[in-house]
Amino acid sequence: MNPADERKLPKPPGKIKHYLTAVLIILLIWGSAARTDSSLGELISGLPNMMDLLGEMFPPRWSYFDNIVDAMLETIRMAIAGTTFGAILAIPVAILSARNIVRMPWLFYPVRLVLNLIRTIPDLLLASIFVAVFGLGPLPGIFALTLFSLGLIAKLTFESIETIDQGPLEAMTSVGANKIQWIVFGVVPQVMANFISYVLYAFEINVRAAAVLGLVGAGGIGHYYEKTLGFLEYDKTNTIIIFTLAVVLVIDYTSTRLREKLL
Repeated sequence: MNPADERKLPKPPGKIKHYLTAVLIILLIWGSAARTDSSLGELISGLPNMMDLLGEMFPPRWSYFDNIVDAMLETIRMAIAGTTFGAILAIPVAILSARNIVRMPWLFYPVRLVLNLIRTIPDLLLASIFVAVFGLGPLPGIFALTLFSLGLIAKLTFESIETIDQGPLEAMTSVGANKIQWIVFGVVPQVMANFISYVLYAFEINVRAAAVLGLVGAGGIGHYYEKTLGFLEYDKTNTIIIFTLAVVLVIDYTSTRLREKLL
């Protein structure tokens, strides 16, 4: 390489950018710790208590397993019902949110605002509200999971609708197809696989969410978390955690394989 070519090569990026990034991250961590009244010293001083807690959790009380099977099945049923109802409600909401289908900003912007509001509210808070309205039991949990699924599935689905190929829709319009035919024969075939994938993804999340809704009285295995933690029976709590983990892993694996085949 002659000296002329060497002069044309771009200069390597300076290290000042990396130094500034590191300083910014350190300042963010320090500021967050200061504002939340937490410190590294507190973390280190609390480690012995953490080890004591882990010591009380092992070995798990396997004899407690028979007591929680029915509650786990109820948790799974809550997740199935909430996901199904949420998916059904998400179909019209997703269509109303898609700007390439509705093309009326005064309509799809308010619908999207409602979806954002639904996704903003934590599922535990939703369950607490429904418990106050309907009382204790799995019904408030199902309502909470339905709303959560609606917000998630409708959001992902309308984004998929907005990326579909417009060619089939224009061809249908040229031969006089109405709006319903447009959606049924032009939109649904293009987003059906994605929609089912989103439903399976929401179901995975709902199983995990349903496992803790019982903490606020919404039924399921969460009630046993509250009960064993309240009585300081950590070995029983560990049994519930391991059982929940096994169920979630099986559902995650099955759902992932199904979604891989769909997409």
